[in-house]
Amino acid sequence: MAANTPVMYGIPNCGTIKKARAWLEQHGIDYQFHDYKKQGADEQQLQAWIDEFGWNQVVNTRGMTWRKLDEETRTNMDDAGAVSIMLEKPSIIKRPLLDLGDHRILGFDEAAYQQEFSA
Repeated sequence: MAANTPVMYGIPNCGTIKKARAWLEQHGIDYQFHDYKKQGADEQQLQAWIDEFGWNQVVNTRGMTWRKLDEETRTNMDDAGAVSIMLEKPSIIKRPLLDLGDHRILGFDEAAYQQEFSA
């Protein structure tokens, strides 16, 4: 893989990940897949994503993993707490996160992917 090959972060059985991977494959775009379940998450990387997007964007607050957290944890969430919970429960990280080297796309939006890869 080339040094500038995009890296998709997520978990393979996620429906949104499947859509994003299918889109990349249909458009002949090489990418690397980082499986949080097998490869884990990197603390410094998570912090960088929070710095870029904010914890409330990087943490999937609409998913079951978030809803299973106790009320106090959800209410008192901050950057440090978000990193800690993402390291402990990588399923809570919003998916996919597509790292393009100099910038990232959080979530799957076909129009955003189209715009990114049409250049």
